[in-house]
Amino acid sequence: MEYENHSIDPTSLESWVINKCDQWRDHYEGNYKEKFDEYYRLWRGQWAAEDTMRASERSRIISPALQQAVESAVAEVEEATFGRGKWFDIQDDMMDQDNQDIFHLRNHLDEDFKFVAARKAIAECILNAAVFGTGVAEIIADEELELIPATQPIMEGDMQAVGVMERNRTVFKVRPVMPQNFLIDPVATSIKEALGVAIDEYVPVHQVRMAQEAGIYRSDVDVEEAAIDIDLEPTQDLTLYTDDKVRLTKYYGLVPSDLFNEDADEGEETKETSEYVEAIIVIANGGVLLKAEKNPYMMKDRPVVAFPWDVVPGRFWGRGICEKGYNAQKALDTELRARIDALALTVHPMLAVDASRLPRGSKLEVRPGKAILTNGNPAEILQPFRFGNLDANTFNQSASLQQMVQMATGAIDAAGIPGSINGDATAAGISMSLGAIIKRHKRTLINFQEAFLIPLVQKVAYRYMQFDPERYPAKDFKFVASSSLGIIAREYEVTQLVQLLQTMGQDSPMYPMLIQAIVDNMNLSNREEIVASLQQVMQPNPQVQEMQMQSAQIDMAQKQSMLEYTQAQTAEVMSRAQQNQVETELLPIDSETKRYSAVMKGMGQDPTEKEFNQRAKIAELALKQREIETKEDIVETQMRGQNGNETRVG
Repeated sequence: MEYENHSIDPTSLESWVINKCDQWRDHYEGNYKEKFDEYYRLWRGQWAAEDTMRASERSRIISPALQQAVESAVAEVEEATFGRGKWFDIQDDMMDQDNQDIFHLRNHLDEDFKFVAARKAIAECILNAAVFGTGVAEIIADEELELIPATQPIMEGDMQAVGVMERNRTVFKVRPVMPQNFLIDPVATSIKEALGVAIDEYVPVHQVRMAQEAGIYRSDVDVEEAAIDIDLEPTQDLTLYTDDKVRLTKYYGLVPSDLFNEDADEGEETKETSEYVEAIIVIANGGVLLKAEKNPYMMKDRPVVAFPWDVVPGRFWGRGICEKGYNAQKALDTELRARIDALALTVHPMLAVDASRLPRGSKLEVRPGKAILTNGNPAEILQPFRFGNLDANTFNQSASLQQMVQMATGAIDAAGIPGSINGDATAAGISMSLGAIIKRHKRTLINFQEAFLIPLVQKVAYRYMQFDPERYPAKDFKFVASSSLGIIAREYEVTQLVQLLQTMGQDSPMYPMLIQAIVDNMNLSNREEIVASLQQVMQPNPQVQEMQMQSAQIDMAQKQSMLEYTQAQTAEVMSRAQQNQVETELLPIDSETKRYSAVMKGMGQDPTEKEFNQRAKIAELALKQREIETKEDIVETQMRGQNGNETRVG
């Protein structure tokens, strides 16, 4: 529905913004509105006449298969994001060795996110993405009055007064935006590259007037209640509240420089060098300009983040769980409604009656104890009428269609694993099926982190750095999502770790590491304490290390002594062997001398004493030379043994 306010100047800034919003809304309503409305009804389980598949359809039942798929997929992403408590982290520069600034910034940011209930808002954005295909959130700057319990000394410090201390606190809230309230340039595929984005919705009148009193909006204009447009309502209720509403259009994006300089409240007269300027425009009821200013944020970014559940190439709006399972859900609903309609014909009693033989004015009813009056034999006038029995195959068809919903969406719960994933309860089949499901969840989780979670934390941190520099020093930090695995993926990983743990003994160095990994994947209340205890057990004991070192030194000394003893025995044996060899070699010389002496005596020739002494001298010199060579060989062998021993000890 376009605006009906024709009193504004067609050349004004608000007219340019409203015309753009009207064009973008026409594109949304022509391509997405009917589909998104039906996705919403299927998820809520609400019946509508336009959702029927047959003209004769009477039943209005809606199968919960798609509802279960949405809730299961959303719960998996939420568990992976928030299941560990810490859902984002900050990294500092590698050259910066001091991590205290990182520690304080992360704690302050986590505290501020908890103060504004950012986790609840992010979970709602995840749900919108699963139902409609795209989750959108707006970052709103606000000033909260914080009440803090405090004490104050009175009566010169003799007593303490208990009361409340008030302080104003600048906060940045995360507010989910429904798709019917979000407008974007149709040719853009992301918020950053679009000409602009707009949030068009109803807000209470008092919020606008309080903002005028605070100086946020212009106070020289009157804001009245707006006409009702059912297309902007967040829910498809039967009756709508029509009072105290203002249609507020907030535009974030580029506007022509000439229109902005002419209509801006600040009265700037400098001519912009660019054709467009990044600005924030707020318009009430399609014609009342409440605010027009340049983008006040230091990073010049738009305070809107969005992510598609599943990317559709070439367009901004993504593909959600409801779109994936739409056809299977419609077929399942048609099957169930047809069965219920046929069941009504086969269960409830019907009669074929000869109307000409009934008393005039009688009301024919079939109920216990009812007396039916007839003009003649009732057996000839009344006859029970049945359409036949209900086909039992519809049960199997309904189960198959439910499996098709799970196949299309990739959503499954633990109760449906044995029968719905692989048809039997074998561990190998379940592992293969869970692997495929976990991959789909991991794909969505990474897309959510890169397109939504990290930009959201980054933008909020930059705004705190700008407006609260005392708590948030302006530095170039790197923000990282701390998401892990979902509950199904964690259970699957624990199973694999337990199977791996059974293949090794408790004395293995990998055993405590696997125990720690299993405990870390469990959702225990005291998980951190258990992990800390395991890490402490895994750390080596200094006393035990010292005792092990002393024992190793003693073993080494014993082995060294045994080696030296063995080498000495070997040298002694070699010396004796060489001495025996020398004696064996000198034995023929001694024998020859004795034989010569005996021969000479036998021949009656007594050798002179001089000749005998000469021969004995020669033999003695040869013997001493052999002994000297033997001793030198022994000494050389011992030296080689000692040198080799020193080399091994070193």
